[in-house]
Amino acid sequence: MDGTATQSAQHSADALRIPPGNPTEEPDAEAILFDGAAPPPFPDLNIFPLSWRTETPKLNELYESSRDPGWNPSRLPWHTLNVEDYTLDQRYALAYWWGLLSTFDGSGPVVFARTMIHTFETHEEDPVRKCFFSITRDEMHHEEVCGRAIQTLTPGGPLGYVPETMLGKLAQNNVQWLYHNGARYWDSFKNAVHKYPLPILFTSFLMGEVASATLFNGMYKSTTIPVFKEAFRCIGQDEARHMGICIAVLERILPALTDEQRTMITKQIRAGFVFLSAVLYEPPRDFWELPPTFNDANRRLEEVARSAGLGILTLEQRRENWRNAVLKMKGLLEPHGIVFPALPEVGIDGESVAFDPEDIIPVF
Repeated sequence: MDGTATQSAQHSADALRIPPGNPTEEPDAEAILFDGAAPPPFPDLNIFPLSWRTETPKLNELYESSRDPGWNPSRLPWHTLNVEDYTLDQRYALAYWWGLLSTFDGSGPVVFARTMIHTFETHEEDPVRKCFFSITRDEMHHEEVCGRAIQTLTPGGPLGYVPETMLGKLAQNNVQWLYHNGARYWDSFKNAVHKYPLPILFTSFLMGEVASATLFNGMYKSTTIPVFKEAFRCIGQDEARHMGICIAVLERILPALTDEQRTMITKQIRAGFVFLSAVLYEPPRDFWELPPTFNDANRRLEEVARSAGLGILTLEQRRENWRNAVLKMKGLLEPHGIVFPALPEVGIDGESVAFDPEDIIPVF
């Protein structure tokens, strides 16, 4: 071995030499801790530190029941929906109603996904976070049903096609106005989710779930179109579970409300009623930005969709259903000192409240 090789081998041996001390001895935890330091405080609205506490066992049961919702939008009997069975105007009217519904159900996935993230940021109990995950998944199913119905009836719809009749043009114009309002309220929601505490958020969500359960139950009973009947049954089943989640959370937090929160909830109920009336009843003028032609076009389109078998309830039937749904809310909230607002549109007395459309949580 020459001198260079010998020197290189010696260098390698030196590199492998055991360092001072005995590496087989375990480090002294106490000695390490003596020089240890805690990290800086965790910033607000950060998902860390993680924890998995449970304060509401009922929510765990609801989450478990949601793991397999028992249905899949792609497996609904879409093959039974033969568009040739309907006139062109009936197709436009059917697709229009699903476009109306999509203003609410189409926004559901993003609303609840953003809220789910917020429950991590505010370190809500583990089953609350899981339940919001399940609701987000369900709402994506509901959004998919809207899309499949619209695309089957009016390919490229609701806005990316050219209507061939006057009724079709009215339908497309109405949907444009619905989406205009949806865009306004989405901006409000993005600002509100970090602004208001959990009781106010959940009261708003409960309003939406009560309304949805009412709507889909009525549509399921009335429609004669097989694929839509099955869709309404499945969606209604999901919405009933969502309502159970909201009630379970509210039963825990309502007793601890402040007076300021109770007042805000009163306003939120009125705002939620007005917003949801677009699909549950008719949109009141004091909140929706709509052209003077909207309601007449909406009524005409509903008549045509009803003639095609969609099962849209009459205005009076919808009024009574909406009234009964709101009374359920009233029975839940009033025992906790929450003053119920007047809802004269459906014959419910209460406190007259004013609200700023820019200062409420839209209910999707």
